[in-house]
Amino acid sequence: MPDERTDSQLLIASGTDPGAFTELYRRHAEDLLRYFVKRTLDAEAAAELTAETFAQAFASRTSYRDQGVNGVAWLYGVARNQLGRFFRNGRVDAAARRRLGMPERDLPPEDYERIEDLVDFAPLKEALTEALDTLSEEQRDATRLRVIDGLGYPEVAARLGCSEDNARQRVSRSLRRMALVLKERGLTLAMDAEVET
Repeated sequence: MPDERTDSQLLIASGTDPGAFTELYRRHAEDLLRYFVKRTLDAEAAAELTAETFAQAFASRTSYRDQGVNGVAWLYGVARNQLGRFFRNGRVDAAARRRLGMPERDLPPEDYERIEDLVDFAPLKEALTEALDTLSEEQRDATRLRVIDGLGYPEVAARLGCSEDNARQRVSRSLRRMALVLKERGLTLAMDAEVET
């Protein structure tokens, strides 16, 4: 029999009954995974971000107060914080999972396909190709080094022979330009100046 409690009620109940959190996970894990995969385009990062979001939410569930904001909105607030850290640091922070003693695990190959099936990448691939064509060579190189290769800004700057501030500007401008092209095509991706701070 399905649990009829609201997300807010589940969060509050999970403070004394951790099992109530399981229902929250069951309801929202796939949507949260889809949220992350659309923004990172990386199945492994999306899976890790989902795990870390739920771990952080579980660890801080007793701080949740029902102030008229749905519990799922609170959960997505935790998710946005995790996503922001991911874009700033270039990696998924596993601090909450470590605090809870959760073991690290690799994503099995079949899970990659299942996660990628959650998002239709064809229109996105076409739009990204178009967006990349609008960038200068300097912007493309900086973005490739930072976003695809995952290098920190000091390394990007060293490889491009420019200052760290200049490397940040190149990446920030290219991400804004790409986000604009995607928006014009009716697509969204969390690639704006906010995540590149």
